[in-house]
Amino acid sequence: MANSVSFLLVLSLLAFAPCCLCHKKLGGYLYPQFYDFSCPRAQEIAKSILAKAFEKEPRIAASLLRLHFHDCFVKGCDASLLLDSSGSIVSEKGSNPNRNSARGFEVIDEIKSALEKECPHTVSCADILAIAARDSTVITGGPSWEVPLGRRDSLGASLSGSNHNIPAPNNTFQTILTKFKLQGLDIVDLVALSGSHTIGNSRCTSFRQRLYNQTGNGIADFTLDQNYAAELRSRCPRSGGDQNLFFLDYVTPFKFDNSYFKNLLAYKGLLNSDEVLLTKNQESAELVKNYAENNDLFFEQFAKSMIKMGNIYPLTGSRGEIRTNCRRINAY
Repeated sequence: MANSVSFLLVLSLLAFAPCCLCHKKLGGYLYPQFYDFSCPRAQEIAKSILAKAFEKEPRIAASLLRLHFHDCFVKGCDASLLLDSSGSIVSEKGSNPNRNSARGFEVIDEIKSALEKECPHTVSCADILAIAARDSTVITGGPSWEVPLGRRDSLGASLSGSNHNIPAPNNTFQTILTKFKLQGLDIVDLVALSGSHTIGNSRCTSFRQRLYNQTGNGIADFTLDQNYAAELRSRCPRSGGDQNLFFLDYVTPFKFDNSYFKNLLAYKGLLNSDEVLLTKNQESAELVKNYAENNDLFFEQFAKSMIKMGNIYPLTGSRGEIRTNCRRINAY
């Protein structure tokens, strides 16, 4: 009897073994408890550092959320964006979507440094980006979610991928949707994740064409509220002022909510890539209306879509590495 009980116990343990070990042996999968034993305070430490950075500069939340997005759309969520140029690596920081606009790297560095002290060679930079994106959403009043973890860091970057894969403010609706679909995301993800523009800023150079020359005929974008357009022109001239900053959501610029979608319905979306969600596709327009009416629905879908985006081609198992410094690959 004792032998049969022991045999059953072994069988039951073996049944669970693949779940515990496959992230090491088979390339694996992501799960929220990944650091529960190897670095149990990892998320607590990251959250604390981000909170201090946010206190100094509330804008940092949107910047960190954007870093995760710009990382995942190029080679997957592998922290390739964080690499500086060195040797054969040409940094993604110099790409059109990131140059003079991607920011928040110092906060990631600070989190990484603290985690290296707490548990050396354990928590990846890619996971830090995913955690920081969630915490940035929460600290501004948005939804929370359990972040699946276990990503590893890339051994290279892709400047061309950064230039071509990340949706641009002046892309057509179809181009933006195609770029999302190439990452395994759909139209629901596109609209929900665009809702991250409820916080943060954009530069004059990113929407100037809407104010003066939307289609190349010297005429402003007719889908932009004309009073709002006049207000924008006062600080975004035809030439000069490229780096002047404007709130993406002028109503509640530091609060994560559904005001962004309400603004779109009033034709007061700042970027062309925002407003086309309402004006160029019936399905996305319905989603905009639904989220404008129901903040809870938006929050629920945003969390789901962030988890889905965070699962784009992660490096797991023995692929990639755990960088000790997020800005460069390890020296071997």
